Amino acid sequence: MHEMALTASIMDIIAEYAYKHRFSKVKIVKLSFGALSCIEPMALEFAFGVLSKETLAEGARLEYDIRPIVVTCLDCEQDSAVEEFPSPCPLCKASDVVLKAGTEDLRIVEMEVD
Repeated sequence: MHEMALTASIMDIIAEYAYKHRFSKVKIVKLSFGALSCIEPMALEFAFGVLSKETLAEGARLEYDIRPIVVTCLDCEQDSAVEEFPSPCPLCKASDVVLKAGTEDLRIVEMEVD
């Protein structure tokens, strides 16, 4: 479960920012990642619950901005959001599409702190 390693990195970042910016409690951590990045939010929640125990992030809520899968059609030259990849162009049904977005890595977008 790579979510445990991802969460360990999140906890390191939180500790670093807490030291730099002198906050003592994290209430919300907003995360962003691509729909195809193989991150399971429920596994991330579990890992965060385990690794945040007895830290300034204990009890914090995770919020997600899961970036959509976007393809560019080589036939109609349009960008479209799709539910899965590979997938034909939803506009013209052509199968010649290129993945444009949806694989973004996990990042912390914002934290609400005290």
